[in-house]
Amino acid sequence: MDTIYDKYEPVIGLEVHIQLLTRSKAYSSDANEYGNMPNTNIDPISLGHPGTLPKANKKVIEHAVKLGLACNCHITEVNQYARKNYFYADLPKGYQITQDKTPICTGGHITIKNDDGTEKQIFLTRIHMEEDAGKNIHDQAPYHTLVDLNRAGVPLLEMVSEPDIRKSEEAYKYLTEVRKLVRYLDICDGNMEEGSLRCDANISVMKKGSTEFGTKVEVKNMNSIRNVQRAIEYEIKRQIDLLENGESFPMETRNFDAVTGKTHSLRSKEAANDYRYFPEPDLQPVIISEKYIEQVRSTLPPLPDFLFKKYVNQYGLSEYDAGVITDSKSIALYFEDLIANTTNYKAAVNWLMGDIKSTLNQEALSIEKFPVKPAQIAALIQLIDENKISHTVASQKVYPKLLEQPDKSPYDIAEQNNWLQQNDANSLNEFINQVIGKYPDKVQDYKNGKTNLLGLFMGEVMKLSKGVADPKLINELLKKKLEE
Repeated sequence: MDTIYDKYEPVIGLEVHIQLLTRSKAYSSDANEYGNMPNTNIDPISLGHPGTLPKANKKVIEHAVKLGLACNCHITEVNQYARKNYFYADLPKGYQITQDKTPICTGGHITIKNDDGTEKQIFLTRIHMEEDAGKNIHDQAPYHTLVDLNRAGVPLLEMVSEPDIRKSEEAYKYLTEVRKLVRYLDICDGNMEEGSLRCDANISVMKKGSTEFGTKVEVKNMNSIRNVQRAIEYEIKRQIDLLENGESFPMETRNFDAVTGKTHSLRSKEAANDYRYFPEPDLQPVIISEKYIEQVRSTLPPLPDFLFKKYVNQYGLSEYDAGVITDSKSIALYFEDLIANTTNYKAAVNWLMGDIKSTLNQEALSIEKFPVKPAQIAALIQLIDENKISHTVASQKVYPKLLEQPDKSPYDIAEQNNWLQQNDANSLNEFINQVIGKYPDKVQDYKNGKTNLLGLFMGEVMKLSKGVADPKLINELLKKKLEE
């Protein structure tokens, strides 16, 4: 049954602030490090002392071009810096160095996958370079706000989407893709809890079929992708309830409270002219040539969307397996090395998602610290494919030894421990004769039609061979012997 909420369509655009992984800040030599003692990563430039001059960080420009290329953006040739003027206690200069009319990247898109498997492109308005402000701390002193300026001047890219998002779930998937992308590019660690990836959501609602957007509200202070989704869901309902009651509401900036799941008003929304943008007089424009763009392009890693489609279309993996592998760049790169050494792609996935992931979880290891190289796992897969060891022996015996002795080859481990499968029919027939002699009544039952007893005989022969007999050969020899 339709409700009042079904009469409306949300219109959502996201502004994502991406804190860049550089050694120094955007326009000064201060260290760009998280977690240091307050007000230690500062110098006269980040403190806004008179007479100090900023200098552009080349790595910030490189990271911006990387992200633009990954999102299929147009890269701006002439980049002008601008001053955005506003006063907060955590902005010592009284203005922020950013970009206004010449963002370094324009256009482009992020592709998300809907639950029904269809793809949707969320188009981008711009990506521009800017610096972060410091941090106001409200919960450490009962009557005072404390200011930590370590973050002041830290380099950011602001990625602004078009208002193409229509559901909170789409916003969740968009942010998930952005975080995955910046991690693949090694330009940001994507930790929203530490503030290195932050998101503001612009939300309005309009009647279905309408072409006129409603009043836009910006929601800030969301420290997880799930909280962005929660804030959007709450704000959509709040706006519809007000409209249905005949009430209007202002264009404003609101804060999200993760405990209550509600938003509340912070301030009226500033217009662009409130910031008095003008060209930054202390920084020359940056010219980005086609040659430089191609140099940066040559450094790009394989990206998650490309890898996902390759695994599904070329290697025949399930979308679930491909999604799990590409969710993490380090896992994907390990898998890339693994399939460079074996063509048994399904076995490679099973080892990665099974035994290897289990080890990582049990030992609290990242894949970078995993001791066994991809080539070793590929060699283990080859031993199974060549029937030199069974999968059980590989998983339960060879693999644990490989963790202890990662420099040894799986074959050497299996050979030294007598785990190579026995394929000698004469030796296996001796074991079979022993088992048949031990269970004459069961043999008769088998001959009378109880063929499910074959499993009993198989198990007994495997015990006698200490688990290294070839199960397929045992099966053939047993059937032949029992049917004599």
